[in-house]
Amino acid sequence: MMKVNLISHTPDPEKLAATAAKLCYSSSDIDSLRDGLTEEKTKSFIDMLVSVGHESVMEHVSFTFGIEGISRACSHQLVRHRIASYSQKSQRYVNENGFEFVTPPEIEALPEAKSEFDRIMNEITDSYAKIADLLTENHKKRLMSEGLDEKTALSKARKTANEDARFILPNACETKIVVTMNVRSLFNFFRHRCCRRAQWEIRAVADEMLKLCMEVAPNIFSHAGPSCVAEGKCPEGKMSCGKFAEVREYYRKNKID
Repeated sequence: MMKVNLISHTPDPEKLAATAAKLCYSSSDIDSLRDGLTEEKTKSFIDMLVSVGHESVMEHVSFTFGIEGISRACSHQLVRHRIASYSQKSQRYVNENGFEFVTPPEIEALPEAKSEFDRIMNEITDSYAKIADLLTENHKKRLMSEGLDEKTALSKARKTANEDARFILPNACETKIVVTMNVRSLFNFFRHRCCRRAQWEIRAVADEMLKLCMEVAPNIFSHAGPSCVAEGKCPEGKMSCGKFAEVREYYRKNKID
């Protein structure tokens, strides 16, 4: 099951962004600017920054998420967002015997498709274990012939076997990843991945990340979401989902709730 946690974030993010922005227009020292920012003034200034699209100051604020229970298909899309930091469970160093996998809802809902999907996943699980064992034994023999003792040879052989056995693993294979993005990158991420045209799994991840961001910095993320919410228009042209009003209402309601 997908799980998204907010592990850490920049302390007092809205006040920090407001301080950075006010510095651009003031000759006062930084401490004075920060001390003069009441909660009400901070909110007002953040609202102004968001409304005019002054996003560079948002780069001073970052959020770190722990994401579990997603597929490799989803993480491949996630890491395409380049202005971010990622640490992902390695299929090279972590043995994937008995790996967990993600089943798409459309497949889950159709018994015949679910049966075939599960059959293939079970076959891959068995094949992965068999290939890993064969490679481990082969590597171990070679390493022992080079003078390593059996225990050391076995340990090294298992790691080497994982490198090649992982090639059989499917996109459905479950993974875990830690992601850090600054707010400006998050705005871009939400515009693309909260969109109804985004793939269902990464859209679910993006929606959960946005929800967690809203709890910490509601003023900063007041207009965040897909392009139709963030910019008031859809950039998809003929490929638009055609549900402009419905999507805008969905995000408006969820932010209020």
